[in-house]
Amino acid sequence: MILDMSFAEMEEYVLSLGEPKFRAKQLFEAAYLFKDLEKISNLPQNFKEKVKKDYLFYEIVAHLRSKDETEKVAIKFADGSIVESVLLKYKYGYTVCVSTQVGCRMGCKFCASTLNGLKRNLSAGEILAQVLFFNSSLGATLKQRKITNIVLMGCGEPLDNYENVTKFLRLVSAPEGINISQRNISLSTCGIVPNIYKLADDGFSVTLTISLHAPNDELRKTIMPIANAYKIEEILKACDYYFEKTGRRICFEYSLIDGVNDGQEQIKELATILKGKTCHVNLIPLNSVKEKKLIGTNRKKAYKIAGDLEKLGISATVRRTMGEDIEGACGQLRNRVGGAK
Repeated sequence: MILDMSFAEMEEYVLSLGEPKFRAKQLFEAAYLFKDLEKISNLPQNFKEKVKKDYLFYEIVAHLRSKDETEKVAIKFADGSIVESVLLKYKYGYTVCVSTQVGCRMGCKFCASTLNGLKRNLSAGEILAQVLFFNSSLGATLKQRKITNIVLMGCGEPLDNYENVTKFLRLVSAPEGINISQRNISLSTCGIVPNIYKLADDGFSVTLTISLHAPNDELRKTIMPIANAYKIEEILKACDYYFEKTGRRICFEYSLIDGVNDGQEQIKELATILKGKTCHVNLIPLNSVKEKKLIGTNRKKAYKIAGDLEKLGISATVRRTMGEDIEGACGQLRNRVGGAK
């Protein structure tokens, strides 16, 4: 697929078609502006016929807007697979939350993304397409982009699709493209330990965000099956390694589930295991998923927990809930034509 290619790879591709090298720049810019192939005016028809099979096929099957200006799209690719992506508007700019897989096999008890299991991985270009769609919809150009930040927190576990995700990171941060600094990209993982080490060794500098959600292995196993494979101690050691290699502060996501992980003792235990680490805790009152029976902690208690963690020496904030009325909030994305039901 065209969007799977770096600029250098696209030049080789164009030459392999017997076309002049300058066509690569035209094709690259058109693809990054998310233009329909037939509407690209500076490409001859015979060239379009040659690249048609490799040009991204997509269909926007839903485009929903929340009362808080959050937007969510459901994108259908050539094989019929659907993924959801979200555009979040902040004072500093726009953030895109992208999916990295069609579905998810991690099985976390509180998350809609895993309800139908994993269908397949997304390619680097299919992940990139989610960013480019929103950049284009905002009226941006290639060099004057509107997207300022990316979070890999949609459907799927990014480190379970390592090769495609890391190629996406290279593509989206390349100066020839939309050139988003890796320092403005957050990658959320439930803790696939070997690939945390690999991410550091391969020279990436994204913000590593760990979906922790429990302060001990016993509790974590009841809500996150990944805890049966990797202990919290192993995850924290990998995080220390990532920090040593990159100098980037680690973020820990902690979804607050009423009566499950929000007790005083659990919060104290969380502070104990994170003490002395250069990190931040992002508290997330659990968002509703109708198929799940778990209830989120109310926001008043969430802010108290944040204050308690601060007193214990741990930087903490409560994440603002955005897009919940269109099922676009954290934990609500899935591989379907979505919306509030």
